[in-house]
Amino acid sequence: MRIATTQLWVHDQDEALAFYTDKVGMEVREDVTMAELGNFRWVTVAPTGQTDVAIVLMAIPGQPVMDDATGVQVRELMAKGFAGTVFLTTDDCMRDYAQMSARGVEFVEAPEEQPYGIDCGFRDPSGNHLRLTQLAPAFA
Repeated sequence: MRIATTQLWVHDQDEALAFYTDKVGMEVREDVTMAELGNFRWVTVAPTGQTDVAIVLMAIPGQPVMDDATGVQVRELMAKGFAGTVFLTTDDCMRDYAQMSARGVEFVEAPEEQPYGIDCGFRDPSGNHLRLTQLAPAFA
């Protein structure tokens, strides 16, 4: 058994897709709209070269999939940065921080030495929290 995909709720799939590809530097894996499922759109992205896992950029559904109260709760959690977190690792945190910053990613935490390596954080346009970490050799 292996993890194939993980999911992040997003407010706008087009905005999220542009953010993850143009600013973070990931690639599109799938972008399919299924008319037979009410025009349900399945969008996935992943780091270039990592073929065994992808992130689903899932639009927050309405009725009948999700009731209004639950939709409000999901949006509130997203606004606080607690609806999901993705942990990314890199072999050079400072390089990727500089590249992503130059492409318009706004970091909420600059790279900082931690006991486990160099770590920084940013949020996507929907409020999801992401960590970028260069693991210390003892943790790699």
